[in-house]
Amino acid sequence: MNYKISELSLQLISLLLGFFIATILSTMPSQTGDWGIIASSIVVTLNEIISKIIYKYYNNSKDLFIYIINSIKIGIIYGFFVDAFKLGS
Repeated sequence: MNYKISELSLQLISLLLGFFIATILSTMPSQTGDWGIIASSIVVTLNEIISKIIYKYYNNSKDLFIYIINSIKIGIIYGFFVDAFKLGS
């Protein structure tokens, strides 16, 4: 693993961006109505569709854009996970 500092920092920023997007997506439906479950299921479905496309066609690609998209997806799922713990406690 020979990461450059700029690539690592871009991945960390995109991970935090995904976490921020998850926070936005989890608070907007609760303000507008009771659409939280539907919105979360749509986001998770889109996440899985993007994963299927990326891992089907770009399986051995070392492209930085693919890593950034993957980090954003991980941040979104992690953000939903943390929000679920906040709601459960």
